[in-house]
Amino acid sequence: MPAVTLDRPWIEFDLGADMQVLSWAVNRPGLVTARRILWREVRNSDLPRDLDVTEWFACELSARGGGDAVAFLTSRDVRRYCEAIAEVEGVHAHAVATVGLSNAERVGSRMDYASRNWGTINVALRLSQGLTQAGLIEAMSIAVQTRTAAVMEAGIDLPSGTATGTGTDCVAVAAPAGANPYAGLHTATGEAIGKAVYQAVHTGALEWKTTNRRTADA
Repeated sequence: MPAVTLDRPWIEFDLGADMQVLSWAVNRPGLVTARRILWREVRNSDLPRDLDVTEWFACELSARGGGDAVAFLTSRDVRRYCEAIAEVEGVHAHAVATVGLSNAERVGSRMDYASRNWGTINVALRLSQGLTQAGLIEAMSIAVQTRTAAVMEAGIDLPSGTATGTGTDCVAVAAPAGANPYAGLHTATGEAIGKAVYQAVHTGALEWKTTNRRTADA
């Protein structure tokens, strides 16, 4: 069964079985097969400007025995992760999110964060519904749309308007391989995605806005 384990600076999301996972994560991006998704908490001091981050992260994962995992980097305190589970017509969606907004952006604009701390939103979503690759891509589109709605409704104001995300967000969607090619907003799968991802990201965004906006813990 899916399970989330906190072992700071790591979070491990055990998907319960090998699944197809679509993401642009630092480790194992693209469409891969994986059993787990990992987060590694980092500070700015962990990632000096001349560091090869991909190589460094591969070493960190290897030391943990996690080279097989799809894996994120986050500057958010991993103890503040949020998770939500939704069920619609028998389709289960389980979302886990870390939400930092210190480098929030509004889509279509770009701010200068060169001298500031960097945050990120990392979302992992596990679906029970078996999907084709096309269905998995549509599921990703719904998860990203939901992330954006959740951030906008948290009301992070920028000079360019309301924030829609950060410059370093990442989403990973996991599902069994199956015959269903659809996961849009008119489907039970799409509704379950929206419910779970929205709750996890919106809760995290409101917590960050309330308690951490002026701190280095992004």
